[in-house]
Amino acid sequence: MSKRKSKKKQPPRESSPSKRRRGLKISVGVAALAAVAVVAVVLHVGRDKAHEEKKETATPAESAEVEESKGNLQALIGRWLRVDGGYIIEIRSISANGRLDAGYLNPRPINVSRAEASRRGDEVRVFMELQDVGYPGSTYTLTYDPQRDLLRGVYFHAGLSQTFDVVFIRTE
Repeated sequence: MSKRKSKKKQPPRESSPSKRRRGLKISVGVAALAAVAVVAVVLHVGRDKAHEEKKETATPAESAEVEESKGNLQALIGRWLRVDGGYIIEIRSISANGRLDAGYLNPRPINVSRAEASRRGDEVRVFMELQDVGYPGSTYTLTYDPQRDLLRGVYFHAGLSQTFDVVFIRTE
């Protein structure tokens, strides 16, 4: 008869404090990002409802004013939050030739090498080119939606050679 070897049960390994802290930091970061996304969506939905209510009660003169603002580049001035992250476009001013005094934050400032606004028919468009570490020529090509007061378009990440659909909502 053979003897059976008994295996000693090993006590469960405890993770090191640094691994626990790293896991906690990741969890907190994910939770914070989720909270920002939820707040952005709630703000956007509330803005849409308020706009719909205003549209229903608008006088003909107010409706004409909304139509006239479609081509107004000055409507772009403000802070815009990308709904899928903490990225911010800040448009401080617009010159007569369409050049934007703009900044981009992720959350730290990223160099904006070129920023301009233009009209194409009734559409107001924004083009931004970024030149910084991690952003070698990445671009945003966006269209302003005056009905929803948002910027929608594409982000081209030059480092990855990938394009992403993006939406920015006004925060200020």
